[in-house]
Amino acid sequence: MVHELIHAIDLCRTKMDPLNNCMHMACTEIRAENLSGECDWTREFAKGKISKFAGHGAECAKRRATLSVEANPKCRDKAREYVDAAFDRCYKDTFPFDRHPNLR
Repeated sequence: MVHELIHAIDLCRTKMDPLNNCMHMACTEIRAENLSGECDWTREFAKGKISKFAGHGAECAKRRATLSVEANPKCRDKAREYVDAAFDRCYKDTFPFDRHPNLR
């Protein structure tokens, strides 16, 4: 649910067109994966997806965002490139939170 709410926030606060603009799609997917809790290390550990603890959140967000972007036929061929290009800026963007929800 939080994942989809992050997409809704992105659509409301920007002139984003994620269905037709692959960079927009990559950014909203990166943000949703990062802020939704879907990349929490305990969840990923239970799924056997953790190869290292340090930096796992970023790895997970990038991996999952790439899978989502690949699902769009317009973006499929260069999904990883779009995610890589948008990653640094979008991963740091924690709006509507003042910081990442998992950081105290």
